[in-house]
Amino acid sequence: MGNREEMLRLALDAIAEHIGCVKRVSSFIETEPWGFESTNRFLNAACLVETQLSPMRCLRAAMQIERQLGRKTKSHNGIYHDRPIDIDMLMYDNFRMDFPSLTLPHPRMFERDFVMKPLREILPSD
Repeated sequence: MGNREEMLRLALDAIAEHIGCVKRVSSFIETEPWGFESTNRFLNAACLVETQLSPMRCLRAAMQIERQLGRKTKSHNGIYHDRPIDIDMLMYDNFRMDFPSLTLPHPRMFERDFVMKPLREILPSD
């Protein structure tokens, strides 16, 4: 929604300010909507962040950034809808956790090419 590239850049700036040092950023890729019907296309990217925050504190900071950038809700009655920004934590080093609010690594990331393509760009090759 809105100027998608500007929204991603604002999110990256806010991540750098509130979560940690943004070490790498993928290309921005445009894709079809996933999980619902929309006339809008998605603009996706991935970033690698070095942080001192715990996974749960990262999640809370990411959700606050989403709210600051105009996001109201994730879904209506369990159905996704257009939103100005959506920040997902995909991985946190090799850490694994499974809580209702956060599962790491992200349980459906391998099913989503719009996640894996930018993620492959930024992951260390070693």
